[in-house]
Amino acid sequence: MSTRSGSVGLSLALLGVVTMSCAPAAPATSPAGPNGGAQVEREPRTAVIALNSEPAGLAALNPGASGFGANFAVRPFSAFLELVDERGNGRPYLAEGLPQLNTDTWRVFPDGRMETRYRLKPNLTWHDRAPLSADDFAFAWRVYTTPEVGVPQGFSAPISIMEEVLAPDSTTVVITWKRLYPDANLLQSGGSTNLGLAPLPKHILEGPYAAANWDTFPNLPFWTTEFVGLGPYRLDRWEAGAFIEGVAFDGHVLGRPKIDRIRLVPYTDRNTAYASMRAGAYQLASQQVLTFEQALNLKREWDTTNGGAFLFTPASTRHFLFQFRPEFLGSRALMDVRVRRALAHSLDKVALSDALWSGEGVLLDSIFSPQTDYFPVIDRAIVKYPYDVRVTERLMGEAGFARGADGFYTSPGEGRLSFDVRATVGPESESERSTAASGWRQAGFDVTESALSIAQFADGMARASFEGMTTNTQSAPELTMSASFVTSQTARPENRWNGINRGGWSNAEYDRAVEAFNTVLDPNERTQQRAAIARIFSEELPGVILYFNLNVHPRLAALTGPGNASAVSTLGVAWNMHEWEMR
Repeated sequence: MSTRSGSVGLSLALLGVVTMSCAPAAPATSPAGPNGGAQVEREPRTAVIALNSEPAGLAALNPGASGFGANFAVRPFSAFLELVDERGNGRPYLAEGLPQLNTDTWRVFPDGRMETRYRLKPNLTWHDRAPLSADDFAFAWRVYTTPEVGVPQGFSAPISIMEEVLAPDSTTVVITWKRLYPDANLLQSGGSTNLGLAPLPKHILEGPYAAANWDTFPNLPFWTTEFVGLGPYRLDRWEAGAFIEGVAFDGHVLGRPKIDRIRLVPYTDRNTAYASMRAGAYQLASQQVLTFEQALNLKREWDTTNGGAFLFTPASTRHFLFQFRPEFLGSRALMDVRVRRALAHSLDKVALSDALWSGEGVLLDSIFSPQTDYFPVIDRAIVKYPYDVRVTERLMGEAGFARGADGFYTSPGEGRLSFDVRATVGPESESERSTAASGWRQAGFDVTESALSIAQFADGMARASFEGMTTNTQSAPELTMSASFVTSQTARPENRWNGINRGGWSNAEYDRAVEAFNTVLDPNERTQQRAAIARIFSEELPGVILYFNLNVHPRLAALTGPGNASAVSTLGVAWNMHEWEMR
């Protein structure tokens, strides 16, 4: 289903915000006072949240859609077995507890398969008051793994490695796993758009699913205007192109939300969205509603007026990649790790971050987030490359290079060291490349610059055939980032250039560490594997990790509760939406 908003829809959206915000609301119900008389009733509160587009649907996985429904719009209407908080830690949500290794809730079989068990909290109901059953999870798994339904079949763990989901009784969910999977107790950890095993209401969808009419099933109104979920808000009204409105759900498992109503308004024009937020038309902007510069302008205003807060969530990781395939490589000197280290030491990441993020960025020395509880172990293991051109000069001397009369590094065997730095699509990447290239030239490297066109960006071979270095962005979750450099993920003709290891680096020790990380179940051992992965990467330097790409969420002061999500979290700042309050 395509986005249905446009210029007319946007006008409706703005009209809806103004008229519905100003119209008198029906009083909230309240109990009788101590003497039997009615208490003074509180006026219902509505939080208005801006979306960057109208969602294709409200389910976590929308049949027929091009990808996951991890849009901000999913969270108000959906609930899951667990919640992932702002630190990336799992908390029981629909489940009484999360599986614990070496107990009857998480068993490992001799053949490498596993089983995890969840017991649902009592008396859970869907928004239509039908009881939630464990069979709703088993049914959802069958839907998600039916090829004809149209749910993307290439989606990552955990769905793809579940062998079977059963409901031995109404409150017990049993998942059998095809292989060892360390995050089997935290189903949302596989990726920034992964919402785990989200249940579906069997009592609504079983009939249409059994009819097996795969042309109509993805287009049922259930997925959009008649959605029934378990989240803190029940869908009340969806005006196409204008707004989606929900009302607080009394039966929400974690309690009725403190805000009575929520309204989601799509904005297709960022300038309109910016003006609307300055005017107070909405209280929170979801990701990509505003440009970073617009959000920063708001922050500067609010710093003096206490008008709001500048929130962010890590979205992806930005880095420079080195080319390692001789058939593409323009300068053999880049194969020398001393040269790569010299380049890392002459890269002013603070200046790069300031150019892109105006001092708000999160600098990285590793593919792992520094904001996790276990990062101190990783930090002790890695080699760091602080900006220091004196170290650059020493390393280049060790590699046989010295600066010539023109100021550029040369060697008797290689001549002048010259290589190209390419930018992928986008003004941020081009700014990043230009700032880095300018610094490298000042440090003595003869750097040329090039850019990847939009057409080339869609061509896997073109993306992988850069000559020297390229800017790159990769999904931030650690499973994806660590896999981005394993040999099996190398982009090559045999996989139609679809591998995410575009530089072609190959290191057997690194591959073994990633394989162990993906299969070791003990949390402490996993942290040690993270440290090993980070150490090897930092020593061999297949790329230079820079900083997070940030999703920014400006918030007006009238809305309290949303905070920064320092870890990569599917639900981001919305994870605790049921606790938010409006002044």
